[in-house]
Amino acid sequence: MHYWLMKSEPGDVSIDDALAMPDHTVGWYGVRNYQARNFMRDQMRVDDGVLFYHSSCEVPGIAGIARVASAAYPDPTQFERKNKYFDAKATPEQPRWMQVDVQVTRKTRLLPLTEIRSIPELADMRLLARGNRLSITPVTKAEWQCIQKLLK
Repeated sequence: MHYWLMKSEPGDVSIDDALAMPDHTVGWYGVRNYQARNFMRDQMRVDDGVLFYHSSCEVPGIAGIARVASAAYPDPTQFERKNKYFDAKATPEQPRWMQVDVQVTRKTRLLPLTEIRSIPELADMRLLARGNRLSITPVTKAEWQCIQKLLK
């Protein structure tokens, strides 16, 4: 089993939006970074743990716990000409971008980035790495367990 931190802008899809979806499941669309895409395509498996992270907002942080609910499949937004995630080089025969479905299992208190930075056990977390801007990053088992304890 793997663990992931997946960033979503709450103005686009928040934890509450995901909870309002059928089965509390949302397609993680719009990823346009090759490394993040490769994580979804090559390493994510159904039932992997997910930290649902609100980014690009007033108080960024972990807003809930989720799980990977599907294998990777082509992101349909890459084919929609009027969509901001359209990619003219992508074709249904050779898609460039993938997504997975993510199912929220519980909303938590917001664990702000400032608090995450203050916890010594999380000092090496990829989220905190200088220059890291990836929307999907791996989380170690120790980091996952530490965050679970903080959110109880």
